[in-house]
Amino acid sequence: MAKRKRLTLPPEAPAPETKGMFTEAPTGIVPGRRAKSAPIADMAGAAAASAALEEVSAELSAARAEGRFVQKLRTTQIDAGHLMRDRVIIDSGDMDTLMASIRSRGQQTPVEVLATGPDTYGLISGWRRLAALARLYEETNDPQFAYVHALVRQPASAQDAYVAMVEENEIRVGLSYYERAQIVARTVQAGVYDSDKTALQTLFSSASRAKRSKIKSFLPIVSALGDVLHHPTAIGERMGLDLSQRLEDAAFAKSLRAKLAKSDGKTPEEEQNVLSGALAVRATKPAIKPKLDSKEELAPGVVMMRGPSGLTLKGPGVTDALADRLRALFKDE
Repeated sequence: MAKRKRLTLPPEAPAPETKGMFTEAPTGIVPGRRAKSAPIADMAGAAAASAALEEVSAELSAARAEGRFVQKLRTTQIDAGHLMRDRVIIDSGDMDTLMASIRSRGQQTPVEVLATGPDTYGLISGWRRLAALARLYEETNDPQFAYVHALVRQPASAQDAYVAMVEENEIRVGLSYYERAQIVARTVQAGVYDSDKTALQTLFSSASRAKRSKIKSFLPIVSALGDVLHHPTAIGERMGLDLSQRLEDAAFAKSLRAKLAKSDGKTPEEEQNVLSGALAVRATKPAIKPKLDSKEELAPGVVMMRGPSGLTLKGPGVTDALADRLRALFKDE
């Protein structure tokens, strides 16, 4: 078998260099830097980033406009009395419990407000939470309690704002029937609604017909006694229905108002006693005297009067002898 011939370089050819072969960078390549990506790739990346930023910005704007964006506001920026409140009193025990919860876990549920100016807001719902934070800040001077988490709503009308307030309280803490009736009466007085019926059906549209009927029955109590009652939330359903019926009597209403004003109602029990005592006294109607249809003189000294209950004989001539004669007459009959 023929041997393979080993190839060698010609003598005049220089030997290949193994070092410093690329001491100069190839054309178009800058030493120490990466090769630039194509311009179209840069444009595509920038466009994608810009689109993502615009999408996030649009979503945040929509969330803010729709009241889904929780904002951190100073409690002093919020007017707690912007709407007439439906709650008459706050139980001290419930408030203490709420304050303890916020102190240990922070505010868990945002309040609802509406913008009334560049940096001012009116409270829609969450009065207890706002009050609890204000008290905590007053007691501790801790800056964390100087702020409240809030959803800034944009209700279409005052009616929508009141509905939001009532519905939140109906869900979270049930109101008394008096408190429910009072917010109905107050919104009508303020011109938010044109009648008790409209206010009742709008504010408590989610309530049953029976519940709305009970609220309606407390409206006369709010109207007739609202300014002289000190503990109206203590009035139970049964007593409220009785009062509502009795207050149709103007004399009863006037008398009860005087008794309540005189008693001063220092405690709920004292006021309840006044109301119970008034309800226990039933109006007595004077006895109706029978109306006589006719009057006739039967004989000298004897007058016969005929009425619904029968015949009546009167006069000096009605003697024992006449009575005996009448008995004998009826006996013979």
